[in-house]
Amino acid sequence: MSVTKELVTERLRSVSGPDFSGNVVDLGMLSEIFIADGKVFFSITVPAARADQMEPLRAAAERVVKAIPGVTGAVVTLTAEKKGGGMEAAAPPRPAPGRAAPSRPAAPPPRQAQPAPPSQSPGKRGVPGIDAIVAVASGKGGVGKSTTAVNLALGLAANGLKVGVLDADIYGPSMPRLLGMHGRPESADGKILKPMQNYGLKVMSMGFLVDEETPMIWRGPMVVSALTQMLREVDWGHLDVLVVDMPPGTGDAQLTMAQQVPLAGAVIVSTPQDLALIDARKGLNMFRKVDVPLLGIVENMSYFIALDTGKRYDIFGHGGARQEAERLGVPFLGEVPLEMGIRESSDDGEPVTVGRPDGPEARIYRDIATRVWQRLQEEKGGSGPSIVFE
Repeated sequence: MSVTKELVTERLRSVSGPDFSGNVVDLGMLSEIFIADGKVFFSITVPAARADQMEPLRAAAERVVKAIPGVTGAVVTLTAEKKGGGMEAAAPPRPAPGRAAPSRPAAPPPRQAQPAPPSQSPGKRGVPGIDAIVAVASGKGGVGKSTTAVNLALGLAANGLKVGVLDADIYGPSMPRLLGMHGRPESADGKILKPMQNYGLKVMSMGFLVDEETPMIWRGPMVVSALTQMLREVDWGHLDVLVVDMPPGTGDAQLTMAQQVPLAGAVIVSTPQDLALIDARKGLNMFRKVDVPLLGIVENMSYFIALDTGKRYDIFGHGGARQEAERLGVPFLGEVPLEMGIRESSDDGEPVTVGRPDGPEARIYRDIATRVWQRLQEEKGGSGPSIVFE
């Protein structure tokens, strides 16, 4: 059976709307549905004030679609209605679906009193040999943070820098799979670990120390201890940049890094829809409160170009992260498309920046890496590298 939009729409009529009134189709809650290689993509618009209660509705829609014969997967997200007022009121309107946002330079951050350089901040001890620590963070999971982090690291390396990656997402370490790496780190003295290496990157991850299917159930103090050991008890050698793939959210891992490590900056990763941006603001504001420079925002899954027709689809909206960056005075680092090749190469352990270095997606990541490096130089007064959060 071939999977069609009409079939998907008809099956979704069985999913009740909020408070079991009507269904998500007849209530007009669905975005445009896109189907590629048996995978179905769409979003559901829900009331912003009740967004936190709508996850069961999203999960129900995903289950219904995955049960359709011929469907190999489904990507279903929630997006929120904008009622005006608050933070959203100041945001400029989005471009119409299918139309790219006009290209314009990101607004510079407002001038303010400059804090002491991160390396001189009291209570923060640097890591010998590492010139800059870059943390890639997101306010929520599922926005492609780890994929962005690894391709950012490879983009920096492609630009001639010595780069390492610390997989700080200890609850769901993904660097071993993304980089096609296996085995256990070695130790010369039983105390200091040697990082694993592939594609020119030095890498440390909890995924090297435990089996892939072992669940990570750790309390706060254990998280802090594990991060400290993976950062400071590893023989990193000399690195221009250490990219840190942070766990999603604003918990112990993020606060530990921000409070105990001289971070040079933060890169926030978000998808275009409103709910993702709400969570991205939380991460952004957390780093501001602990005086970590914000290097910029990356909009992931920004748009989709159909391979057969070349038609563009803004499945999750478009331009939301750019507009948010401009509104907040934070640099916008770039748009990464929702592209099947990025997902497939990541699953195969050969990131697109390595597997297709001359392709358009690899160029996008290298451009983002160049902007990140420029921001690091600006934050350090042009004297050296810095840290980035996604």
